[in-house]
Amino acid sequence: MAVHNLLGKEGEDIAVDFLIRKGYKIIERNKRYGHLEIDIIAEHEDMIVFIEVKSRSGTYFEQPFQAVTLKKQRNIIKAANIYIEENSVDNEARFDIISIVKKDGCFFTEHIEDAFYPML
Repeated sequence: MAVHNLLGKEGEDIAVDFLIRKGYKIIERNKRYGHLEIDIIAEHEDMIVFIEVKSRSGTYFEQPFQAVTLKKQRNIIKAANIYIEENSVDNEARFDIISIVKKDGCFFTEHIEDAFYPML
């Protein structure tokens, strides 16, 4: 496995632990619909939360959350809509980003709630 894939997996594991400590119930990880993927699907305070995790080793070029482009957001929203339909979800939905930076062997985690919204 490539180094960036290992960091991505490690970042997702850290994000899951972080969310559980904050009282989130993890429903699914790495849910795929063709080329669309949602990193983490969780429940929190009667909401269904779709979470994109971005991990980087350093912030030389950009913060990890800046890599969640408009195209990436649209793809997450499409996948979330499929998930909601397939599972008859009635809860309000929210889209979060967890940004993880590994620096000097330490991980710094930032949770951005309501990071983006579906366009009407």
